[in-house]
Amino acid sequence: MSIEKGKEVIRIEAEAVKALESRIDERFERAVAILLACEGRVIVTGMGKSGIIGQKIAAMLTSTGTAALFLHPAEGLHGDLGAVMPDDVVICISKSGTTEEIMRIMPMFRRQNVPVITMTGNVKSVLAERSDVVLDVSVKEEACPWDLVPTASTTATLVMGDALALALFQERGFSIEEFATFHPGGDIGRRLLLTVDDVMRSGDDVPIIGLETLLTEAVLVISSKRLGATCVVDDAGALLGIITDGDLRRLMELRQNIWDLRAEDVMTKEPKTVQSGVLAAKALHVMESHSINALIVLDDQGKPVGMVHIHDLIKAGLA
Repeated sequence: MSIEKGKEVIRIEAEAVKALESRIDERFERAVAILLACEGRVIVTGMGKSGIIGQKIAAMLTSTGTAALFLHPAEGLHGDLGAVMPDDVVICISKSGTTEEIMRIMPMFRRQNVPVITMTGNVKSVLAERSDVVLDVSVKEEACPWDLVPTASTTATLVMGDALALALFQERGFSIEEFATFHPGGDIGRRLLLTVDDVMRSGDDVPIIGLETLLTEAVLVISSKRLGATCVVDDAGALLGIITDGDLRRLMELRQNIWDLRAEDVMTKEPKTVQSGVLAAKALHVMESHSINALIVLDDQGKPVGMVHIHDLIKAGLA
């Protein structure tokens, strides 16, 4: 029974979300235009479960470049309405369109000529009539047996909020760099802010040899630098190739004596590289895509300025 009920809840909520697609029309477009023109903040308000969804919508807007805050309607009745300024825009959330606390603070919004966007399941309600734009988030049924507990309706409202936030995101041309400044912590921050320069080995820690270097010396360089590879450069310091410890093992399986060979005889030409300054996450993607453990970092002149190892990215929390 529990498996069947779980599937039923998911089906009902999925259908509620699917029904929203046809409602993304000129009303939605007007709501986005109002939010884009907002010179203040977006004030999101809702009571009960709608309020919890409103908090998430406000957080989503803020993290994607639209300044927003959540106003609890009951607290608004006791002084918090002072947070609402004439340049703001209000998003009201009410399934019924008759939420008492919101109806009581609506006159304040109207007196200040603050544009009001309402997300409701009752587009013919008094609240809807007093709003500038109404977004229909009505659902055919809730997922609870009595069609009362907010389930499909809160999911639909949350998704409509995401649609608004990401439409604004696109219209503003919000860049990944701007997004990164709002998310400096955790996994998102590491992926968006950490560059290869932050984690690579540089200076004397970079294994580098010339074309004429004998393999005996190349082995010593690879061993001493502990990166499992060495760069091979020309006289001007530009990268020509790479020799890995794997290359040496395979070579020893084919030849008895390899020690008279030079770097240019065994190096892999045109190795995988990244430019200095690129995101460490991009370096990780290159390494994973080509099943390699070390990646050379080049400057604008094609000279190796660093080498990043998979262990460096693991320590940085990327892998």
